[in-house]
Amino acid sequence: MPYVETASTVDASRAFPLGISVPHTGSPAMDDPRGAFANVAVYAPAVTTLEIAYQAPGGTWQLQTLPNVTDGVHHGIVEGIPAGSRYGFRVTPDHEALPMSMPAPDFDASGEQPLLLDPYGRAVDEREDFITSVRMESRFDWGNDRGPRIPWRNTIIYEAHVRGQTKLHPDVPEDLQGTYAGLAHAAMIEHLIALGITAVQLLPVHFHVDEPHLQNLGMTNYWGYNTAAFFALHPGYATQAAQAAGAQAVQDEFKGMVKLLHAAGIEVILDVVYNHTGEGGRDGRTLSFRGLGEMTYYRNDGHGRYVDTTGCGNSLNFADPRVVQLVLDSLRYWVTEFHIDGFRFDLAVTLARNAANEFDPRHPFLVAIGADPVLSATKLIAEPWDIGYGGWQTGRFPAGWVDWNDHFRDAVRSFWLADRAAIDAGGQGGSVARLADALSGSARLFEQSGRSRLASLNLVTAHDGFTLADLVAYDRKHNEANGEQNRDGHGDNRSYNHGFEGPTEDEDILARRAQSSRNLMASLMISLGVPMITAGDEIARTQQGNNNAYCQDNPITWIDWTSTPESHSMLRTTKRVIRLRKEFLAGQPHDYPTRELQSYFHWFDERGEPMAGERWQDPGNRVVQLLLGSDDGHVDGLVVVNGGAKDVKVTLPLLSNEDGTGNRLFELRLTTSGLHDRRQGVRVASGERDVVQANSINIYRT
Repeated sequence: MPYVETASTVDASRAFPLGISVPHTGSPAMDDPRGAFANVAVYAPAVTTLEIAYQAPGGTWQLQTLPNVTDGVHHGIVEGIPAGSRYGFRVTPDHEALPMSMPAPDFDASGEQPLLLDPYGRAVDEREDFITSVRMESRFDWGNDRGPRIPWRNTIIYEAHVRGQTKLHPDVPEDLQGTYAGLAHAAMIEHLIALGITAVQLLPVHFHVDEPHLQNLGMTNYWGYNTAAFFALHPGYATQAAQAAGAQAVQDEFKGMVKLLHAAGIEVILDVVYNHTGEGGRDGRTLSFRGLGEMTYYRNDGHGRYVDTTGCGNSLNFADPRVVQLVLDSLRYWVTEFHIDGFRFDLAVTLARNAANEFDPRHPFLVAIGADPVLSATKLIAEPWDIGYGGWQTGRFPAGWVDWNDHFRDAVRSFWLADRAAIDAGGQGGSVARLADALSGSARLFEQSGRSRLASLNLVTAHDGFTLADLVAYDRKHNEANGEQNRDGHGDNRSYNHGFEGPTEDEDILARRAQSSRNLMASLMISLGVPMITAGDEIARTQQGNNNAYCQDNPITWIDWTSTPESHSMLRTTKRVIRLRKEFLAGQPHDYPTRELQSYFHWFDERGEPMAGERWQDPGNRVVQLLLGSDDGHVDGLVVVNGGAKDVKVTLPLLSNEDGTGNRLFELRLTTSGLHDRRQGVRVASGERDVVQANSINIYRT
């Protein structure tokens, strides 16, 4: 029987999938993927009648009420909305409902009732007076692109900001600087490969808005942790040419970046903000969720008051299935449409709070990700805290996740910086026990979740806080440029200026700062777990003491690629310790370090004897040796730490060769002291003594 279109066919819309999709009504004319018909579905549980306003490219505004409501989802078939069309929603009084689309030449998208963004909108068009969603189509030629799928144990993460990474790079063409395309430029990729990076973790690239107080100060939210659309790219990071060409060109530029990074063997991880939205508190701007159903989308106390566990004015309500669905759909979209390799979840504890607002490691959201065939194959990184009750949850996320390890960060900073400051002031530093635990993967911290030491993502710095260079140059934060009288930012930095606050030309201070920087970077790379470098730390980048530069879109945050003696030296050290890490891992079995390591880590004191219990906690003992080897006599290397104020003659552990003849030889591959170029390659027999300079690390291989 031939197909006959009827009125019921025209209204045959569906409540799924959410957003804009091909209708699938059975009508060939309506179901063309590139046609002008669309199935529109929006979850708006607080709304009785919802209207869509839309404008096809080159056309006039049209208005139509979505005629159907299913379990809070408003849906309808809309004609005349091809790819590239702008659109948005507004709540309509019942008596003004428009059953069919009609021209609205006098429609003002920036009127008293602003259009609401589609929570599933694939792109955003932002103008001075209003913001709209944009209908997109999938058309990019990925060719044979495939993510590198690098195992966690071989992963080295580089946390970067799209704009700041190349804005000042002299080898990136000016029109590409600070853009998606700039990040994928050959000069940038060559730097990452030479450094040894395996994954770039990008600060938020979802469409975000600026907080009102920043707008009043003439500033922007540079970091981008104020997302307003979970399926849309931030167009401001695209080239001017792509922005002028439209949303499709912006998407293509981003996808081209991913494709080029993949071709270079580098994974792309997105820092994603699903814990709150850019709408802020109850008095904030209404952009989307607040107008569609704020008491469902946002966590509240049942009396109309927001429950804020993020410090940003609102918290998405992950006790509601539709919120969980929204985030899962967004994540899958970025993996399938943009070939993203993993995600770092900002304030991830908020995403796993149940109906009682308590963290639950078996939360439906976490269970769903673990069971999802697409998402479970990606890299999942938790920032394992928020500011709510029970907000610190490092070590408690489930299998498949890796947690930012603040225990590692604090232990390494304390040993090499805060303790160093105390010792230089004539006092006493802490013992080596906490540092040793951090270097060996913080096993006890993660064992409760049943995960291995690879669950620890080790970091010394991140976007939030001092850079590595500033950790060794400032005792105090200097955030005056943020316009908050230096009240913002962390006060507990465990930093040390080495005797002078800020820039100096004192060669002795500069030398001590450089050595401390090398200690921090070496500690990061010799540790068990997954290391993360903050972009620019490898070349001694400074933010002039600003430890909360979220609103500084200027040279304070942009990486200065000018070569200096300090930047050149730090780059050499970083490359060396990364190369040593990779050499060591290349000699390990595939299951290292997930297998039992009791027989692999051996700790000795400066006399070459096994560390006794009382020595671990002795604050006067700042020397420890870590022998990496198995009970069958196989030895991979030796790490000697001297956190004291004086040079120490250390007796290397007595070991015979594997065939039982003679003593084993150790070759010094790296020292963080200023003697590296003179001492590299020195060979010392086990059982003999070698000098380890004050406040330094020696790394030997057999």
